[in-house]
Amino acid sequence: MVKYTIIVEKAEGNYSAYCPDLPGCVATGNTVDETIKNMHEAIRFHLEGLKAENIPIHQTKSTVF
Repeated sequence: MVKYTIIVEKAEGNYSAYCPDLPGCVATGNTVDETIKNMHEAIRFHLEGLKAENIPIHQTKSTVF
């Protein structure tokens, strides 16, 4: 299983998240936990779309410190 780094940020009134290795893959939520859950779904959906369009899925490049 490939693991992707996600970044969760506090926004005005909610939280937002993105994945540096999957440009355009974003999610929001009212709490951090909800945002992470929504981001997991967004990554799954994003990868399915890439596969359907025969777009190569590159290995992760992010580093966790």
